[in-house]
Amino acid sequence: MLVRLTVEHLNYSLDYSFQPYSEDWFVSDVGLKMSKVMKSTQIVALDCEMVLCEDGTEGLVRVGAVDRDLKVILDKFVKPDKPVVDYRAHITGVTAEDIANATLSVADIQETLQPLLSEGTILVGHSLNRDLQVLKIDHPKVIDTALVFKYSNARKLRRPSLNNLCKSILGCEVRKVDVPHDCVHDATAAMKLALAVIEKRADTTIKPSKEMLEVEKRKLFLHKIPHNVTSEELNQLLSGEFTLEVKPAKTERGYRCAFAVFDNSEEADQAFENVDGTQMTDSLGLPQKLVVLKRSSGSIASLYVRKMVQDDDAT
Repeated sequence: MLVRLTVEHLNYSLDYSFQPYSEDWFVSDVGLKMSKVMKSTQIVALDCEMVLCEDGTEGLVRVGAVDRDLKVILDKFVKPDKPVVDYRAHITGVTAEDIANATLSVADIQETLQPLLSEGTILVGHSLNRDLQVLKIDHPKVIDTALVFKYSNARKLRRPSLNNLCKSILGCEVRKVDVPHDCVHDATAAMKLALAVIEKRADTTIKPSKEMLEVEKRKLFLHKIPHNVTSEELNQLLSGEFTLEVKPAKTERGYRCAFAVFDNSEEADQAFENVDGTQMTDSLGLPQKLVVLKRSSGSIASLYVRKMVQDDDAT
């Protein structure tokens, strides 16, 4: 059921369209097999930590995986094959020192996972497409908790975050504010969410709490960010104190997005007002601004800064 909910989601075809493949991709062929592998209910949850490379692509630096019993079956640092310009240590929890002695490559991780995938194992994760993109793996049997679960008022709040899902479904947080990610913890959280539906019949539609709405009000969403715009340049775009969470591009050298998280909604509102740009609304009626950014190299880049909720949303 969860695989079906993932595949039938409107965004699945866009999120999981990895073609054309380069020669270093591993493409699972279980979707073509008429055998017991397609009936396998073995599940493994995984999550990756990525850094920003010099050419604007994402580089894999750590991968974690857990089985259905929440046993850690993989937790390895990976050496990027390109120069790194931003480790995003405040998000990834990974530093240059952590991978200084790393010897594993993406191909090594593919080789480790290949036996599981060939057996028809279902992969579980939150926004799993981003992990598969950096792993260079295409596998047809996936459960993506970002697509399975939805808010009851999806028009106002888009895909639920892993942290919000954990608070709503599991009654706990996967991470605290200003604490870096941990791929093993995130993989475990995704597995627990899947098992909550499989074993306890948890509802996949959740009602956003007042606390969740308030958290959304503390954020600004930066999107259509060109691949070569750095985190330092994005930090200079907004006023005030905030934490920047940059998300990987869906395609190589494609647009990225980011969240700027402020201490309160007032600071987020003020930062939005201070942005020098052309104000408009997006397709859902949310306020946003088109910003032209003068880069340190002298070139020009444009991107959007958007609020996460409408100004008249009640808390």
